[in-house]
Amino acid sequence: MDTQFSISQVQIFIFSILLCSSSASTDYTNLVYRGCANQKFPEPSGLYTQNLKSLFNSLNTQSQTTNFSKTTAGDGTETAIFGLYQCRGDLNSVDCNNCVSQFPKFARKYCGSNSIAVRIQLVGCYMRYEIVGYQQISSTELLYKYCKKGGGGGGGGGFEGKRDKAFEEVESGVVSGGGFYAASYAAVYVVGQCEGDLVGSECGECVKTGLERVKAECGDAVSGQVYLNQCYISYTYYPNGVDGEKASSPGTRHGTAKTVAIVLGGTAAAGFVAVILLFTKSVFKKKSSKFHHYEG
Repeated sequence: MDTQFSISQVQIFIFSILLCSSSASTDYTNLVYRGCANQKFPEPSGLYTQNLKSLFNSLNTQSQTTNFSKTTAGDGTETAIFGLYQCRGDLNSVDCNNCVSQFPKFARKYCGSNSIAVRIQLVGCYMRYEIVGYQQISSTELLYKYCKKGGGGGGGGGFEGKRDKAFEEVESGVVSGGGFYAASYAAVYVVGQCEGDLVGSECGECVKTGLERVKAECGDAVSGQVYLNQCYISYTYYPNGVDGEKASSPGTRHGTAKTVAIVLGGTAAAGFVAVILLFTKSVFKKKSSKFHHYEG
């Protein structure tokens, strides 16, 4: 398709998520952030809408058997729509399918039914679709970040050394572990994952960039998350240790490293700011600042 589409602005969404208590399991369908293109499907005949429905059905079916898949509905036509989903590497097929099945509901709720590009990040999976020919961005472009500051000067007690050691584990682990790895060192837990078709050294470089960004953005924060376009990093520090129920997650596959659920911290609702960069190159040049949120 020769037509080029643009977004008039970066959309910022502020919302709250009710976080789980230490006795509750992680809800993989909690919303982390979302991004919606301002532009709508350009034709009134309903062909885009039909292709979008077909895309949702196809991705939902594929999520019953695999944690990553991508497809194009209406391939070869001017109304083709590309889409993909990625589940956490330790989710079983039932949880993955349940997570992916939420995509149409969230897309309609936050972006309407005819946005030309949508990205939804849940705790357990992320999904996106876009009209074929849509402007692409770098695999390491920062989309979202969150830092939770701790009391008494951050982690303290050798926190940074423990965090850096855990970071080293996950940086090498995603390469050898097929794109998903969760590691622990002392009381620091880190999860890293790449998009399914970003493998080997490319995955390692993306995660390395994410680790550098989360260190630069979050400093001595006791918890941080950085979502890049094709990978993410999440870490949490527990100075008094973490009980097994809170830290455990199904499918530990890496020896002594513990696969853990993404811990969003606390037992109360926390405010988040999400930035999704769905824009053309011209807009990107104008939007050089990044947005962030700290919780103290």
